[in-house]
Amino acid sequence: MDQQQLNTFINQYVSMWHEADPARRREIVGALFAEDAEDYTHNLAASGSDEIIARVASAHEDWVASRGFVFRPAGNTDAHHHVIKFLWEMLPKAGGPIEARGLDIFVLREDGRIRALYQFSEPIA
Repeated sequence: MDQQQLNTFINQYVSMWHEADPARRREIVGALFAEDAEDYTHNLAASGSDEIIARVASAHEDWVASRGFVFRPAGNTDAHHHVIKFLWEMLPKAGGPIEARGLDIFVLREDGRIRALYQFSEPIA
């Protein structure tokens, strides 16, 4: 994956969390994730497209729609051998301090879609 492909992937991934239209969000999930993908956090596991779509919709409602947060890349994104490392931040859309940071590790299939996603919370320093 070259830098342009990586940037496109990350931009599409971040846009998924911000997408208000459920049909469009479903399309983005379908483009990013394999049908049998898995998404893990410390508190949940989502398996397959339907569970991942529901998980993204819930996060969108909880953090973006209800509380007005946005997600953005925090730098140092890298990829090699079908694995992507992505650091992100969550902050109020209107401005203000960073409220959360995280590290997402993507394991990709040969076709470039996500096979597994592992999400970690990071300290706010």
